[in-house]
Amino acid sequence: MNTVVELDARRLLCPMPVIRAQDRIKTMQPGEQLKVICTDPGATHDIPAWCRIHGHVVLDIEHQDREITIHIRVGKS
Repeated sequence: MNTVVELDARRLLCPMPVIRAQDRIKTMQPGEQLKVICTDPGATHDIPAWCRIHGHVVLDIEHQDREITIHIRVGKS
C-alpha cells in the first residue's frame, strides 16, 4: 500500500505552496504520495513545473469550489 501524506497549504500565496511541498517531499521516500490542498490558483502551474524539474510526478489535479488538490508521486530526486 502506498503512503499518502497530506499537506494543508490553504490560504498560502505563491511561492509558499511550492516551498511547503518541497520541504515535505524532502522527508519522503520515492513512490510515496503527497496530497497538497491549496487555494492559490497559481499552484496549478507552479507545483507541476517544480515537479518536472525535480523528477516527481503530478498524478492528478482536482478543483472543488475554491480548493485545489494536487496529488504528487515522489520520484528519485
